Parts: sequence; structure tokens; C-alpha cells
Amino acid sequence: MPKFAANLTMMYTEHPFLDRFAAAAKDGFKAVEFLFPYDFKAEEIKARLKDNGLKQALFNAPPGDWANGERGIASLPGREDKFKQSVKTALEYAAELGNNKLHVMAGLISPDQSRQQHGATYLKNLEYAAKEAEKANITIVIEPINTRDIPGFFLNRQDEAQSICDEIGAPNLQVQFDIYHCQIVEGDIAMKLKRDMKRPNAGIGHIQIAGVPERHEPDLGELNYPYLFDLIDSLGYDGWIGCEYRPKAGTSDGLGWLKPYL
Repeated sequence: MPKFAANLTMMYTEHPFLDRFAAAAKDGFKAVEFLFPYDFKAEEIKARLKDNGLKQALFNAPPGDWANGERGIASLPGREDKFKQSVKTALEYAAELGNNKLHVMAGLISPDQSRQQHGATYLKNLEYAAKEAEKANITIVIEPINTRDIPGFFLNRQDEAQSICDEIGAPNLQVQFDIYHCQIVEGDIAMKLKRDMKRPNAGIGHIQIAGVPERHEPDLGELNYPYLFDLIDSLGYDGWIGCEYRPKAGTSDGLGWLKPYL
């Protein structure tokens, strides 16, 4: 049976952030994820998790200057010191919140920049992040993201992400398979899940879902999610599936798709 984590950045936005934990628990979720915890003290979030019987599945390392358009710094030449600080901060939060998966965003590249230089920086930074995270028994995940939602994002394809993990060879570096992004960029979701789930090295460390193309509930759009959930189960994935979608109306009202899995 799949296990679902509510993404509190996109879901329950009708509530203040710290109140979203209780709302998710009330609807039957046992875990949560979100983009960034850094506007709050780790102790505040930990208390909400404990009070509502929730587990923390995942969050992202600091992405640089998000408000001014940065979407990660792992591949940005010249930002290595800032990246190391972001890993340190993220691991400090993870130690409090109890999650063992941490997403590191690659960042943006413009057409006039060297992809080779960005790639070399990305490899070096991911190797550093994996070594630091291994000390805390935490897995680093990297996520291919479509360039319709984030134009210029450096990492876009599942096979590319798997190759990067293979090249680094760290046992705690895996791919975050976001079905929404993969469908937009590549399609053929089921075959890619079969291909990557049982890879001897990298594999899939975390899964996220949303309806395609509007990024609403997974029962809206072009994908047959009940089939994909059964497939994921059959492949032996036992991690959390993050519900990273924007509810079409109220969050709770749109959870009919979830009821069979609670």
C-alpha cells in the first residue's frame, strides 16, 4: 500500500503554515514534506510534527536567493562556499525534524553559460553534500525538473540524473522521481519507474506526484495514477510519496482520490 506525505508548501494553503500540520493529520496523512523550513525555528516545526503524530519525509536545502529567482545553487560556479553553508544548515534542521532524505536543487543555467562548467561544479558539490550527509545517515536526492515550470533549470531528465549519481558513486545519493515533471519532459512513466527503481547504484530515493498538466490532484489529468501506484508497490518501493500538487479548490475537499489508500 502506498504511503503518502502531504506537501505543506502547496497543500493546505488556506491555513497559516504551522497550522497545516494539524490539517494534514486530520485528513489522515501520517507524514509531510515541504520546500523550505527556514522561516521557522526547527523546534517549532518539530513540536507540530510531534503534536500531530506526523513524520517528516523531506525538505530542500536552502536554494540561494529564492525571492529573486534563484532555484538552487548546487550547479552554480563561484557559489561553492554558499552551497556548503546551505548543506550545513539543512543537516542541522534534519537532525531536529528527523527526516533522512534531503533534496538539493541544481539551479539555473542561461544559454550563454557553460554547461560543462556547471556540470563540473554540480558533481563536486554533490560529492561534498553526500559525504557530509552520510555522517548523519541522510540520503541526498536530486530532482529533474521540467523547464516549463522552471525555465533554465539545469537538470531535466531521469537518465541524466541517474548518470550523475553513478558517476559520483555515493551510496546515499539518489534520484527524486517527480512523476509530474517526468511526464512533461519525457513521458513513458511506467517504463522509467521499472528501469530505475531496481538500479544497483543510484535508484529512486523519493517519489512525488501531481496531475498533469495543471498540477492539481492526481485524479485530474492525463495520467492513470491508480495503475502507477500499483506498479510502484509491485516494484518494492516503501518510501513516502509526496503529494506536491496545487489543490483545484479546497485541499480537504479534493482528497477523494486518497481515501482508498488510508
